[in-house]
Amino acid sequence: MIEHAAFPTIRPRRLRRNALLRQMVRETTLSPADFIYPLFVRYGSGIQQPIRSMPGQSQWTVDKLADEVREIAALGIPAVILFGIPEHKDAHGSDNTDPGGIVPTAIRAIKEAAPDLIVISDMCFCEYTDHGHCGIINLPSDRHYTAHLPEGYLLNDPTLDLLARASVVHAEAGADIIAPSGMIDGMVGAIRAGLDASGFEHVIIMSYAAKYASAFYGPFRDAAESPPSFGDRSEYQMDPANKREAMKEVALDVAEGADMLMVKPAMPYLDVLAEVRRHFNLPTAAYQVSGEYAMIHAAAANGWLDLQRAALESLMGIKRAGADLILTYFAKDAARWLAG
Repeated sequence: MIEHAAFPTIRPRRLRRNALLRQMVRETTLSPADFIYPLFVRYGSGIQQPIRSMPGQSQWTVDKLADEVREIAALGIPAVILFGIPEHKDAHGSDNTDPGGIVPTAIRAIKEAAPDLIVISDMCFCEYTDHGHCGIINLPSDRHYTAHLPEGYLLNDPTLDLLARASVVHAEAGADIIAPSGMIDGMVGAIRAGLDASGFEHVIIMSYAAKYASAFYGPFRDAAESPPSFGDRSEYQMDPANKREAMKEVALDVAEGADMLMVKPAMPYLDVLAEVRRHFNLPTAAYQVSGEYAMIHAAAANGWLDLQRAALESLMGIKRAGADLILTYFAKDAARWLAG
């Protein structure tokens, strides 16, 4: 090749010649400090029950949590998010507002075992209600029944009251962050007002500000034992086709006092994540959900993908798109892989 002296051939490959050069010019980095690890807690004792559709994940009884959370903290993972599986479910998800309920009990145990670990309480009611929806349902048998609304419709404002009450209970137990996940209109404002009125101005709200009605939640519903008994959650979770609507939802949550934002799921919504990060100057998280985790494991089990490489690449993509924090079931494995 003949080169004109004024226009030498540009060769980006020079910067990729060996691992150290690639590391020197790497634009995006991952570390255990980027991760939040989900935990499923249940009643009983001495139980670590594997979740069939999520290899390597388990439901834990509270007495088994101490060693697990100490290991999480030792790996440099700064936070866990808790999902509760109650012993009994009812129409109002009463276990979630009970100071002796499964998640408040787990919060206290975690804070005793690993005091510096940040504890996030996922704030929703789908795991606690006997109908599997995220709040109070419009039923003739319920005191909140509203005749002009369809039977089975999720009642927005009565659900806000429940969310505020449960958030205060979880804050009293020691939760550092409340993470409302039901996409109920006004949820951030109601929770903020409830926390502030009870002396918990310091407790952070990390809103699931853009949560889509996704097919990728399937394994989670096994893990949390929370499939809806009728219909689905498309009435209140977002249509996967909509991005402008996501920006509106996020803006509303910011105006109501959200301290942190979340996009869920991560992989199919990287465009939404990037847009949220660009437009809102708040810490932004993305949830690599159960289906994303399970399909990587399934492909690896069939020999179609290298588990470590595919998992780390997927996490890097989420970070590159704009996530400051990633909720991921790979957190423990990824922390070990990154440590070399």
